[in-house]
Parts: sequence; structure tokens; C-alpha cells
Amino acid sequence: MENAKKSKTPMSTTTKLDKHEQGKPIDLKLYRSMIGSLLYLMASRPDILFSVCLCARFQACPKESHLHAGKRIFKYLAYTPSLGLWYPRNLSFDLHTYSDADFEGYKVDRKSTSGTCQFLGNMLISWFIKKQNWVALSTTEAEYITVGSCCTQIMWMKQQLLDYGFNFEKVSIKCDNTSAIYQGKNHVHHSRTKHIDIRYHFIKDHIEKGDIELVFVPTQEQLADIFTKPLDEQTFSKFRMELGLCEIE
Repeated sequence: MENAKKSKTPMSTTTKLDKHEQGKPIDLKLYRSMIGSLLYLMASRPDILFSVCLCARFQACPKESHLHAGKRIFKYLAYTPSLGLWYPRNLSFDLHTYSDADFEGYKVDRKSTSGTCQFLGNMLISWFIKKQNWVALSTTEAEYITVGSCCTQIMWMKQQLLDYGFNFEKVSIKCDNTSAIYQGKNHVHHSRTKHIDIRYHFIKDHIEKGDIELVFVPTQEQLADIFTKPLDEQTFSKFRMELGLCEIE
């Protein structure tokens, strides 16, 4: 890998990994050791979170295409060896979060991918990605489920910060789907959304109590996009910098 061509993003926007049952099998031990090393590195490199988690789904029976995708992540790491999270002093200390979903983004079973990240001021303190448990029937449903998961994380973080003397009211959850925002504020269940699992509707209670608020953010400013899908080089670099990743000598 030392002589390999460097890559500016961990995954190409054209990459659509599938089981590729007719593909060429590879060394199972090699692939799993690669994924294991990358999973360890994700603790300090949120920019590779999506690509690593996607490759990790194929550890049971990896093919050559999955190996190539894994190698590209290493090529990206070789291109950015000194990149790390930076936590500056004397900045604002407000708690806010981004929430996004990639509707039916996983080709194998058409399930959506949820991605969220939480900030204290400009400092990234938590990030999360998860394939949803069932197939969403609409973009609104996929986004609303993600907002519900994000709300759960926020409530836990508020309780933890309360122990240190910090009390936050109306924590903003930034979402780029207006339908999901209206659904969170609306008390009437429409025919298109009445099938959404009731456990995600607790977000309405927290909106009424003033614990959180749903805020619209344009897709071009949705930082959680970096956790749900491959991005082009320009967008990826922009979001990576806004996450707080920079060159650390």
C-alpha cells in the first residue's frame, strides 16, 4: 500500500456494494483483519465511518469488489495520515445536532441508513450510523425514524451534561426534510405516516416540553450526509472540515 495511488475520498460516489454472489471469493481472514483495523480507527476518524460500516456488512462472505472498496479506504488514509479531530478552547458551548437518512440506500435489502452527529459549539462529540431495522416506505418515514433516534441520543446527553451543571433547553435537531419536521410538530396522523412505529412518536412529547426543536437545514449544509452516503470530493472535503477534522502535526 505504500506505493499505491492515493485517494481523496474513502469511497467513490459510483460505488454500490452488493453481495456479488457470482464474484470472486477472497481470503476471509485478510478481509476481516482489514475491517477490524478500520473499525478501531473510526473512534478518531469519523470521516471514514460510512465507508467502513458499509464494507463491514460483507464480512461473512467477502468478494473481490468488497476488497477493492476496503483498499480504497486505506488509500484515503494514506492521503490524509495526519488528519485528526481538533477541539479548540473558548468557543460557544451550545448543544446541537444534525440528522439525516439515505432512503433505501442499501442495495441488498433496500433498507435506509440513519446518520447523526452531535456538537458542543463547534466541537464534534458524538457520531452515529445505523442501518434501519425495516424497509421505510417513504423518505419522510426514513428521515423521521432517524430524527427519533437522534432525539434519544440528545436526551441521554442532556442528562449526562446536567451532572456537570449544564442545562440545555430546546436543543436543535437539524433536518433537511420538511415533511419529517411537520410530522414531528403535527398531532394528526395522516394515512401516509400512521404505520410508523409508535415508539418514534415520543419526539412530539419532547417538542411540547421544550426539550428539543426541529430546525430545517438545506441539504448543502447537512453535515450528517457524510455518514449516510458517498460524496463527491468537494462536498466531502467541506463537510470533513466542518466536523472539525484538520491536519495535526
